[in-house]
Amino acid sequence: MAELSTRAWRITPLAAEHVRGLAECHIACWREAYRGLVPDHVLDAFDVDRRAEAFERVRIAHPDRTHVAVVGSLVVGFAHAGPPRDRVPVAPLELDALYVRADWYGTGLARELLDTAVAPELSCSLWVFEDNPRAQAFYRKHGFAPEGARKVEDFTIAMQLRMVRPARATETTR
Repeated sequence: MAELSTRAWRITPLAAEHVRGLAECHIACWREAYRGLVPDHVLDAFDVDRRAEAFERVRIAHPDRTHVAVVGSLVVGFAHAGPPRDRVPVAPLELDALYVRADWYGTGLARELLDTAVAPELSCSLWVFEDNPRAQAFYRKHGFAPEGARKVEDFTIAMQLRMVRPARATETTR
């Protein structure tokens, strides 16, 4: 694992040269974080080429919504935020994805990705697996709280809960 005092990564907007690495990172993160929560056949069916094609479409359509953490040329984490997808939104922004490879847990990388993706002066919502206490603890530490909504995740039968972080006052909003 990387040392906490060593910031070996750089965070940058998603560019064409990162798309395949992002797809590989996304699949690896799901397999690392969700084995035992998401059925193995779902995790094993993820295809790098299809994920890369999807991320390329996102990159072209919304070039400012996805940021990747890169070490050398290796994508080790990413965050994606945009307008809420919920039929009845509870915040003007939704954190759609925040993933960091397991080797980078505890380094501060996830916090930096969160801060890059979601400006503190905006209220933000997200969906997290109900049976993922590690992720919930991370989000609580950063001001998110469950607000009561639950739904079944699209790829599995796993239940998700919605968490919301209210807007925080900053020097420009005071």
